[in-house]
Amino acid sequence: MSYPLPKSLNDYLHQSVAVIQATMDDENSLAMNRAIESTVTALRSGKALLTCGNGGSAADASHIAGEMVGRFFIDRKPYNVVCLSDNSATITSIANDFGYEHVFAQQVKGLGSPGTVLLGISTSGNSKNVVNAMIAAKELGMITIGMTGQGGGKMAELSDILLAVPSKVTPIIQQVHQCWYHYFCMMVEDTLK
Repeated sequence: MSYPLPKSLNDYLHQSVAVIQATMDDENSLAMNRAIESTVTALRSGKALLTCGNGGSAADASHIAGEMVGRFFIDRKPYNVVCLSDNSATITSIANDFGYEHVFAQQVKGLGSPGTVLLGISTSGNSKNVVNAMIAAKELGMITIGMTGQGGGKMAELSDILLAVPSKVTPIIQQVHQCWYHYFCMMVEDTLK
């Protein structure tokens, strides 16, 4: 997909702000509240939050885990959060033996159980390995949260809770995702403190 390059930094920032403003609605607020509540419930009951994504979304998934296992604002006990893209030995062995489309699903099958939460991040909503992880999570009775771009792609029907940015422009979607997951981490931490 081609994207018209902005004329200036200010033009790019205006585009970004327009998409951020478009996400300020009751639907996204309610979905975010449900994501926070589901995650708090899971962590309080000894279950985990698993995160996954590819490329920039893998970095976002790792960032979330870092904020939750370390701290966001408050000194507190670490939370049971695992980023499925952080273990290179696991990823490469699964990719080699089963195929890259199974690198997250195989880990979900090993780490997940009913009540565990999976947060899958994909700007298109169609990343095959994230979709397969969502399928595996649903089969295990896990709670699935999808963070995607416009429409949600294949992840829309697999997400118990869908947060879909109304854009098809990857970097702008990722900027909104960062706003969303910073708020998510902040509120989970504040609730569990």
